[in-house]
Amino acid sequence: MTTRAIAVRYGDPSAVELQTIPDAAPGEGRVAIAVRAAGVNPSDAKGIAGAWGRDETKLPLPIGSEVAGVVTELGPGVTDVAIGDEVIAFRVRGGFADRVVTAAANVFAKPPALSFEEASGLLLVGATAWHLLDATGVAAGDCVLVHGASGSVGRVATQLAIVRGATVVGTASERNADAVRALGAAWVPYGDGLAARVRAIWPDGADVALDTVGTDEAVDTSVELVADRGRIATISAFRRGGEAGIRLLGGGPGADPGSAVRAAARQPLVDLAGAGRLRVPVARTFPLTEAAAAIELASSGHPGGKIVIVP
Repeated sequence: MTTRAIAVRYGDPSAVELQTIPDAAPGEGRVAIAVRAAGVNPSDAKGIAGAWGRDETKLPLPIGSEVAGVVTELGPGVTDVAIGDEVIAFRVRGGFADRVVTAAANVFAKPPALSFEEASGLLLVGATAWHLLDATGVAAGDCVLVHGASGSVGRVATQLAIVRGATVVGTASERNADAVRALGAAWVPYGDGLAARVRAIWPDGADVALDTVGTDEAVDTSVELVADRGRIATISAFRRGGEAGIRLLGGGPGADPGSAVRAAARQPLVDLAGAGRLRVPVARTFPLTEAAAAIELASSGHPGGKIVIVP
């Protein structure tokens, strides 16, 4: 039997309950994974809230899109993985569970250097950050401004930009200054005078701005500092970003979902993490019985790293 967390209604995380269902056998091209850790993301709370529609026929709603675990069963036609392999899987459906079945195409070998907890939080934020860099053409020599550099996506975007040979200035609150500097970026605090503080480092402004926080300040500062609005991208300020004529990425209205880019980024992200060039720190773990609390913390905006469920 499989135990999983599901939303019994649309609303807030209080709608989350545990459910036990018979194990599903993997079909053609699919694998079963014993979940050792599942990454929690703000998008999980958005799905429960009905941000992508409130179709009552889809209830109860499985939750969780990324996991790490061990392959336990193979469906017909699967040859790239074997029973007993330690793997990362993204994008899955219903990852907040002790067992999940997904397409083999979503499964990647877990690098030995990563714990299951670290591995489970890598690919959603990683693919989002990769899309930001890809859409804005970040390359060696660029000066890249990352808004929210201490957040999960911001941390990865900062590291990926540095891997590409760019120089990064990251915005964050004062309590996260050391975390930003530890990534190899210069830190500047939020608040009035942000553009001037960035210009004190880069008098000619920035080449690229990546917004992961969605504030008017982030958009306005980016437009002031970056000459080419095609090299400014946001994953959350969809209304303000649309008005400013910058790139909108992700699941918001009028945004480019970048599905092909994000899917293609998964293996390179795993490779970088395995080589120690990309880290996604885990802030806290929760048991499956406390999935609602994990979702609440992940969507608070201040988790301090990845939140992970350990079934």
